[in-house]
Amino acid sequence: MRRLGGMVPTLFCIVSASFFIVRLAPGGPFDQEQALAPQIRANLDKLYGLDQPVGVQYLHYLNGLAHGEFGPSFKLRDFSVGELIAQGLPLSLTLGSAAILLAILLGIPLGVLAALRRNTAADYGITTLVVLGVALPSFVTGPLFALLFGLYLHWLPVAGWEEGEPRYLVLPVLTLALPVIAYVARITRGSLLEILRTNYVRTARARGLGEMRVLWRHALRPTLLPVVSYLGPATAYVVTGSLVVESVFGLPGTGRYLVQGALNRDYTLVMGMITVYGALTLGLNLVADILYGWLDPTVRHE
Repeated sequence: MRRLGGMVPTLFCIVSASFFIVRLAPGGPFDQEQALAPQIRANLDKLYGLDQPVGVQYLHYLNGLAHGEFGPSFKLRDFSVGELIAQGLPLSLTLGSAAILLAILLGIPLGVLAALRRNTAADYGITTLVVLGVALPSFVTGPLFALLFGLYLHWLPVAGWEEGEPRYLVLPVLTLALPVIAYVARITRGSLLEILRTNYVRTARARGLGEMRVLWRHALRPTLLPVVSYLGPATAYVVTGSLVVESVFGLPGTGRYLVQGALNRDYTLVMGMITVYGALTLGLNLVADILYGWLDPTVRHE
């Protein structure tokens, strides 16, 4: 409950700082309109409240936000910001959730295997893949996957989106999950190697317990503590940071709205995306803290 209470002022600070930073950027939402007459420009400013002082605009925005309203989009005038977010957010959440699930299912077993087979060919091979996954950015791996699996092998579509067709998500999910898989595997390997050297693991082995039983009953749970700590912000990053992947594969997620809003100085659209992303980041970190407390009861006692 204390953490939930602390999320409110944190989100307020994020929204407030972002509001004034966006307003300080040069240009405005109607600067790119061609040959606007002064009277038309004045009417547009009055319609959207841009003729008022920045402080008054700020208070009006906070009032609308308190009622769950993000305001109208300045450039996409047939839609409100809430409608645009509702259109793109489900796809971005699906993409990010699938990428995190894939990272957990692959990263943890790879890290455990590398630790149990330390200094063997399996360990060296997994470590090499981890280095490549960390070093290669998404805007490199995405086109490479599209060339290989889409254009050369013709297994999967390389761009676009059709409702109810999960094959369109395979390459984007793989591209987005690859660096997270690498980090999870590396963290798991290092953590498990450290746990296996602890006294209570040595005691379990001395009692005659098999290696797999020691792993499942004594070593795996504390091994996952740093993994959970990483997965909190990593999940927020994957869900909200799929901008490059969505652009490469032509997916209609929320990332494109953030870019379009920033380029067009669409204040309300940018602020709506920042608010949603900030709330998601805080909420996912809270979930990670809860999982951390479940894995390590001493955290709850403290």
